[in-house]
Amino acid sequence: MSQRFQVVISDFISDALEPEKRILGDIAEVIALDGYIEQDLFGKIEQADAVMVYHNISLTKLTIEKFTRCKLIVRCGVGYDNVERSLARQRGIPVANVPDYGTEEVADSAIGMMLALTRGIAPLNSLLQRDPQADWTYRHAAPLGRLRGRVFGMVGLGRIGMATALRAKAFGMDVAFYDPYLSDGIDKALGIRRVDTLDQLLEKAYVISVHCPLTPESRNLINAATIARMPRGSYLVNTARGAVVDTSAIPDAIASGQLAGAAIDVLATEPPAADDPLIRAWRDPKHPAHHRLIVNPHSAFYAEEGLLDMRVKGSQACRRALLGLPLLNVVN
Repeated sequence: MSQRFQVVISDFISDALEPEKRILGDIAEVIALDGYIEQDLFGKIEQADAVMVYHNISLTKLTIEKFTRCKLIVRCGVGYDNVERSLARQRGIPVANVPDYGTEEVADSAIGMMLALTRGIAPLNSLLQRDPQADWTYRHAAPLGRLRGRVFGMVGLGRIGMATALRAKAFGMDVAFYDPYLSDGIDKALGIRRVDTLDQLLEKAYVISVHCPLTPESRNLINAATIARMPRGSYLVNTARGAVVDTSAIPDAIASGQLAGAAIDVLATEPPAADDPLIRAWRDPKHPAHHRLIVNPHSAFYAEEGLLDMRVKGSQACRRALLGLPLLNVVN
């Protein structure tokens, strides 16, 4: 091939790039920039023929308008709110995602977080580990209820949501979901319930698990007001996108008993600031929410197999674009 392309990985990946080079090495030079803010890319990405972007960075007009020959931006993950898709389309640049790389891992993580809270596993471990003088008793986690028959409420029902629903069903939970954009019949196929409004979901849910994308409509969808509409002593889990939940409302909701606990894998800003209200409560053993908070570093997707999947599928998407083949999973 007379022309050798350039594929740039904007962030997150910084190793020897074996998967990417194995798939692209015969037609392209692959470069990893390991950026954490968009400015880290300036002067290094403009000549890219294809760009692979992960979740540590955003691509805005500051970068997209400078592309001179980009044939594809592939978001190596499910969510794509960190790429200005409409502007890319105006520039004739397709944006694709990798929607199926970590379905099982995120679903497993959502259920694992739910179990860690609803069965008292995380609160008891945290309290007894930090306080050697505490009574050696289950009563620190009381009252806990049996999961069978409790409502597992899902906000959004995409691929990961469906996988999570099947897992929650296996525990005998009454799985209900709210997703106004999903066509009819999915509830019948999965054997779960559909509700027509978010309020209908919130008012009965023992657990709310978030599985929707981040859009202008869903930003801060779960907030102090919506949490107040949940039954007292319920639980919140978010493994979707950070800004769907206003996490500043969570510490007070736990301290008041409105929430019995919350597990958060994703935050609006990552890494979070030290003075973030959620992080302050999570790190402060004296805060009443401390033992009832689980915070993870955007890791629900992670398994070695899933990480390899996203790298391979992202590289394959770039190869298709560079060779002029039909593109898959275009989101703009």
